[in-house]
Amino acid sequence: MKTKYLTYETLVRAYSKDLYRYAYWLCRDANVVDDIVQETFLRAWRSLESLKDNNAAKSWLITILRRENARRFERKQLDLVDIDDYEVSDLTSTSTEQEMENHLLQRQIFKLSEEYREPLILQVIGGFSGEEIASILELNKNTVMTRLFRARNQLKEILDTNSMQKGAQNG
Repeated sequence: MKTKYLTYETLVRAYSKDLYRYAYWLCRDANVVDDIVQETFLRAWRSLESLKDNNAAKSWLITILRRENARRFERKQLDLVDIDDYEVSDLTSTSTEQEMENHLLQRQIFKLSEEYREPLILQVIGGFSGEEIASILELNKNTVMTRLFRARNQLKEILDTNSMQKGAQNG
């Protein structure tokens, strides 16, 4: 039992920040992220003996996290609200220029379809290789590489279009 605990503690220390960062990219709500990451580690604890290769621990945890995020939508019915009841805050008054650019980039990434967005986020935020992403998403490596290529191109087109529109407005 002590060996299992030490292995689990090592996993939590090594990967909690990566899981949190990836979960935040998925749902963008810190409260939900905490729940998803906690549930991910709970499920990992319960099935720790199924982890045969310690080198695959990060991919294994990300796969658990993705499934946990999907479960969130299976069991939750979203409440509808009247948008007129909420005030929208002005990002420009409290954010630095870099934060605004990061927010813009994140919004543009979320405009990509999920099939392109998810491998891109796993590569950029998670630091996974093409083979690891293929394993996590249960896809062929060539499919993943094609999706990454297309995701980057689509993102570049979106950003170029936005830059040209801003230039036309300013000049």
